[in-house]
Formats: sequence, structure tokens, C-alpha cells
Amino acid sequence: MDGMDTEKTVDELAELFKIFGDPTRIRILYAMLDTERCVNDIAGLLDMSQSSVSHQLRILKTSKLVKSRREGKMVFYAPDDDHVRAILNMGMEHVREGESND
Repeated sequence: MDGMDTEKTVDELAELFKIFGDPTRIRILYAMLDTERCVNDIAGLLDMSQSSVSHQLRILKTSKLVKSRREGKMVFYAPDDDHVRAILNMGMEHVREGESND
């Protein structure tokens, strides 16, 4: 990679980690890690308003971390691909290792 590609790639990676830097978004991602969920389900699980969940899902979807599927009037959300699961799992593993070393 040349300097410009590297700089652009690093900027995009930093933006990705900013998205993961919000605890609410992490909770939402974990809520749908094993099964797709609608806004109502996520809001109920996390004790949040539907509008707050929708706002965060919009950010996650724009960042290509979440995908949606419409079934009638319902929209179901899930992690976009296995990379999202891997990032969460590796991050959690890193945090837990740090806790065990304290």
C-alpha cells in the first residue's frame, strides 16, 4: 500500500472503532448476536426507548455493521457478517484477559 491508501484505510479503521466505542451500540450488537431481532425486542431487552434503539441501529447500519430484513411490517436486524461477531468476541476476550491479570 502506498501512503495515501494507508492513510485512508487507517482513517476508516478509526471510524469503525469509534462506532464500537459506544456502550449502547455494543449492547445492541450483543442483543442480536445469536438471533435477529426487531426494534421492539431490542428495546425491551435493553430497557431502552424504541426511538433510541432505532437511532443506534441507523448508525450501525450506515457503518455496515448491521443488516436488516423486512417481513411484512416488521424489520429484523442482525450483525452484517461474521466479522462483527469476531470483533466483539476478540474484544471481549481481550478485556477478560486484562481482568484476570489484575
